[in-house]
Amino acid sequence: MTDFANKALLPAGLRDVLPPEAAFETHVVESLVAFFAANGYDRVKPPLIEFEEGLLSGAGIVMDGQVFRFMDPVSQRMLGVRADITLQVARIATSRLVKSPRPLRLGYSGQVLRVKGSQLRPERQFAQAGIELIGATSPSADAEVVLLAAESLARLGVDGVSVDLNLPTLVPALCGVLDLDGEKRSLLRRALDQKDAKTIGDFGGGAGTLLGALLAASGPADRAVAALRAIDLPPAAAAARDTLAEVVRLVRAEAPDLTLTVDPVEHRGFEYHAGVSFAIFARGAQGELGRGGRYLAGETAREPATGATLFVDAVLDVLPRPATQRRLLLPPGTARRVALGHQKDGWITVAALGPVADLTIEAGRMGCSHALVEGRPVAVG
Repeated sequence: MTDFANKALLPAGLRDVLPPEAAFETHVVESLVAFFAANGYDRVKPPLIEFEEGLLSGAGIVMDGQVFRFMDPVSQRMLGVRADITLQVARIATSRLVKSPRPLRLGYSGQVLRVKGSQLRPERQFAQAGIELIGATSPSADAEVVLLAAESLARLGVDGVSVDLNLPTLVPALCGVLDLDGEKRSLLRRALDQKDAKTIGDFGGGAGTLLGALLAASGPADRAVAALRAIDLPPAAAAARDTLAEVVRLVRAEAPDLTLTVDPVEHRGFEYHAGVSFAIFARGAQGELGRGGRYLAGETAREPATGATLFVDAVLDVLPRPATQRRLLLPPGTARRVALGHQKDGWITVAALGPVADLTIEAGRMGCSHALVEGRPVAVG
């Protein structure tokens, strides 16, 4: 391999984004943030790097294995590159903006870097865009976030958006009531993750029957909510179920055509969530396009919050590509005012920098669709 080829190599999970994909990604991110802003979510911009203890404080500890760390030569303290933006926004809300009126609505976008990718998402660096709603506890706050996340994707042109609602706190609460020890909890968690009804049914003392009923309650939202209401749950679990049912009702009222499903026992990826959570999918997508839900913001005050994060790389994979913009090659020496005039008419203008024998041939070589010949655009080819 040549020295040039060696220098062009990038670490696994990292890539150069080339034209026109780079421009398309920027357009998608800005469209998402503009939509969130139009719905009252003010943009914030956390830094790419923070002190390690700040990134991993409170709920941030769940990202411990994904954070790149290095020593700051100035402060001589450990720094971390963010692996997720949600918890940074929560930090801003509960510190810099702690005196701002609640509920507080914040939107964001930016790049994140992770130590390793997954089988479905091998990329280690990718863009996120999202919203956080801080200081509200009502189901209407959860419903707002679900609706805005789904609508933002539909407005971009994503086809067949669906939302899977979850209650990641439900099973841990029931384990406490059922007095299951650590070993049985681990076995139960694995069985639920694998949707292993037989292993769950083998649990004695009524646990198998109850947890099996919860597993069977997964599916289309209306049927799942009805099945959950038929289960005799302890008070805390019943309250969580009722909140979920109200979120479903509110979302249904605003978006009756949105596909909603419920999986009350799913918890993977929702380790720091504290209530109704969700993952977003779409027709043709290899994995989820985003996720979100309720959590507690801040290291000490633990303020109620809910939010959604969209994974831009996954969103781009299911979006139709935009039509190629018209590019116009201008003859050498064309006045700047002429270029601006054509740009106002929707052209991308490219200036030829030296003598050209045939402007249309040069336009084709430069990837332009037209050349400016005798003051008017002429199609290439």
